[in-house]
Amino acid sequence: MVRVHANLLGAQHLPEPLVGKGIWDDRYEDINAFERYLTRNGTIIRKFFLHLSKEEQRQRFLSRLEDPTKNWKFSEGDLTERESWSDYQDAYEACVQATATKHAPWYVVPSDHKWYAHLVVASAIIGALEELDLEFPEVEKAKRKELQTVRDGLINEKG
Repeated sequence: MVRVHANLLGAQHLPEPLVGKGIWDDRYEDINAFERYLTRNGTIIRKFFLHLSKEEQRQRFLSRLEDPTKNWKFSEGDLTERESWSDYQDAYEACVQATATKHAPWYVVPSDHKWYAHLVVASAIIGALEELDLEFPEVEKAKRKELQTVRDGLINEKG
């Protein structure tokens, strides 16, 4: 939102030297550095941009207006922001391109159909988990013998 509405940047009260032409490049660099730090400390990062078409957004807004149980989801501000659709698309594209890295990839997910978006996100998460190549720890012979003794004791225990 701040990239689309430059006046919001002023509300952040940043020191004036920081608010220049390179502010977005600097912010993207900081995002990449932070994500690199997290991954170096064992955090797995997968970022998802759920991309909705303008027509599907229109249909969802209409659904919210027509169904009283969904009225709470609608905000007139959504329509105001919709007028900046192409600016938002440009901002999203710039952000994704600048912050997509091998260690913190973006998944741009077509989301007009929720079932498909859920499938893509779940698949990416499963893939990330499989990359961990996790296994249960092996129990050494001496420990297995100890566990067997404990098991026998529990089985033979009287009420």
